[in-house]
Amino acid sequence: MKCPACGYKDTKVVDSRENAEATSIRRRRECLKCSKRFTTHEYVEQVSLMVIKKDSRRQPYDRSRVINGIMKACEKRPVSVAQVEDVAVDIERTIQKKYDREVESSVIGELIMDKLYTLDEVAYVRFASVYRQFRDVSHFMKEIQVILERERDIKGKKPHGTR
Repeated sequence: MKCPACGYKDTKVVDSRENAEATSIRRRRECLKCSKRFTTHEYVEQVSLMVIKKDSRRQPYDRSRVINGIMKACEKRPVSVAQVEDVAVDIERTIQKKYDREVESSVIGELIMDKLYTLDEVAYVRFASVYRQFRDVSHFMKEIQVILERERDIKGKKPHGTR
């Protein structure tokens, strides 16, 4: 593994851990030249999955695109990189279980929104605003109203001031 700091090709593994589902291994490595530490992740290589875009184009599934979209939505929010990576791995696992070779991009977008809703509601609204192409404030208000109604249903309470 090549060191990202100095480019030296020899590193040693300092620590290895599987994720909770045992679908990936996180390794802490140390460069034998500059002693810089960095993290790598190992995943089982899956059969390539094609994503069907809205305009019917097909392109290979790319986990980094999912992670980048989630990271943008979670910018300046109390969401760790590890949480984002866990969401991306979970989404990928769900897709691989349900779809053999192709999946529509809309399915991926909805899975991301479902995960963001439970992870961080602000990130959820941010992602939804881009994904659903909100045109004005009324779209934001409708989405926030949906969140408030879900929370009300979960808590089993009526909002203050209603009978």
